[in-house]
Amino acid sequence: MDELIQIIEEMGIPFAYDHFAEGESPDPPFICYLIPGTDNFAADGRVYYKTNEVRIELYTDRKDLSVEEKVTAVLDSHGIFYTQSETWIESEKLYEVLFSFEIA
Repeated sequence: MDELIQIIEEMGIPFAYDHFAEGESPDPPFICYLIPGTDNFAADGRVYYKTNEVRIELYTDRKDLSVEEKVTAVLDSHGIFYTQSETWIESEKLYEVLFSFEIA
């Protein structure tokens, strides 16, 4: 997953896997990323091609299109097809913009 880490580093936004430790979360914007599963190609009981599901969660305290553009520009530059959705997390007072894709 070194390639994924390099891609996220290019975004220039603080990040952590899954979550930041209690009290260590930076001020927004920041990213949490997850690899929640796989979508491997298999035949005859054997995996021939491994694909990881990836979720990049961008958190901001206000709607910030310029920060979202940083993320999409990096994904686009790597030819990554992604879907994007957004939600307001009332308890945290944060927007979460979710980018979902697969990577080999």
